[in-house]
Amino acid sequence: MSDAPSDLRHKTALVRKEVSRPVRLAIRDGVLRTEHSVFDYGCGRGGDVRRLRKLGYRVSGWDPVHAPRVPVTPSEVVNLGYVVNVIEDLEERSATLQRAWETATELLIVSARLTHDKRRCQETAEFEDGLLTRTGTFQKFFSQQELSTWIAESLGVHGVPAAPGVIYVFRKDTEKERFLVRRYGRRLNQPLQLVSYERFESNRMLLKPLSDFYELRGRLPQPEELTEAVELSEVFGSIPMAFDVIRRATDAEAWKAIALARRDDLLVYLSLSRLAGRPALSKLPDELQLDIRAHFGAYTRACKEADQLLFSAGDKDLVSSACRDSPVGKQTPTALYVHVDAVCLLPPILRVYEGCTRSFLGTVEDANILKLHRVKAQISYLAYPSFEKEPHPAAFDTIVANLDEFRIFYRKYADSTNPPILHRKEDFVAPDHPLREKFARLTAQEETHGLYEETDKIGFRTHWEDLLHSKGLRLKGHRLCSIKT
Repeated sequence: MSDAPSDLRHKTALVRKEVSRPVRLAIRDGVLRTEHSVFDYGCGRGGDVRRLRKLGYRVSGWDPVHAPRVPVTPSEVVNLGYVVNVIEDLEERSATLQRAWETATELLIVSARLTHDKRRCQETAEFEDGLLTRTGTFQKFFSQQELSTWIAESLGVHGVPAAPGVIYVFRKDTEKERFLVRRYGRRLNQPLQLVSYERFESNRMLLKPLSDFYELRGRLPQPEELTEAVELSEVFGSIPMAFDVIRRATDAEAWKAIALARRDDLLVYLSLSRLAGRPALSKLPDELQLDIRAHFGAYTRACKEADQLLFSAGDKDLVSSACRDSPVGKQTPTALYVHVDAVCLLPPILRVYEGCTRSFLGTVEDANILKLHRVKAQISYLAYPSFEKEPHPAAFDTIVANLDEFRIFYRKYADSTNPPILHRKEDFVAPDHPLREKFARLTAQEETHGLYEETDKIGFRTHWEDLLHSKGLRLKGHRLCSIKT
């Protein structure tokens, strides 16, 4: 149920190569916006400060070595980026975290290196609770769970994992819940006009804020929630009567589907909120309280239904059945594979199943294929950077999250000469994916030439290329050609 700016994805792409990963994630998630005052606590040589300032942010930074004279000033958003992992003294490490938290009036972003980064450190020696690198610098490597627990114990506030190694700590419960609702929501499109209706057409601009509101929340607004409420009531008699004009001109059933989708989004959010301690109704933002009353009638009823859904997501048989019956994704005997853009189309039980992983891991930034395991409580996040461009993209790396043990495993394929590759790409994506037909045409060609007769031999690049060559075939984009051609 996203109310983040619509250009966030575009903006994130613009800053991707300019700012550090934690800052980039905060912009992507809509928790760092240009209207915020920003302070970089431990800014090093000030790279993020300069780049954010260039992008229009009000930002300053302090560093004990490179910028010791800059005053530490309270700011709405404070970034503590890869600082705590280089402090060897335990008390100083906690004190640094607490000072950064005291400086943040709305949000603290904490990032640290995780245990899998140890592989990048050569010739290391154990020291205190970390390692000394070849250059003599100290590094503390956290597990994701360890980082979250340490922050909670040091500050007395539970943070929200934004991504592996990045935690958001919110000052206000309402802002935390707004973020979580956006995380587990989805983008929907309101129905287009189907019939000519003079009253709708002559009042299109007046009615648009009402249809936008319903698209976002799946319910009608209270008068105080819509600036145009008074004018809508004067022209149409009431807000419900105004919305009836919209329904007449568009597709009434599509609006019902939007309401059901928003109800599902709320149910997924409420299910996952129990993992970190579900807040009282009074702690929720006003608009979220109204959403719950509109879609469920009462908070207790909503929580009861959400608990049933959460417990269902822990039942392997129910999860396996839901994977088998999923309307999207590629089926295998042991898993369901789905593109990240289609996760919102999964049944609620599978969205909660995946959400349980995200609640402690955060969003895996570069992963575009999810593997939902059916026989064990495990989610794999796979990165295929060339998914849309290459006919059979190769895996770059994988993060596997085990829900039974809350452990994370990493595997890289970047340097492999024979990485795993994908086939039948149309099966992974949503029905309205713009390239789905293109993917499907290639699959049909490959089936015609008998390339899928022995599927156990085509899952890796070398085997696949050998098969193509043996049949005198080659790929030109998403088209199969004869080698002679």
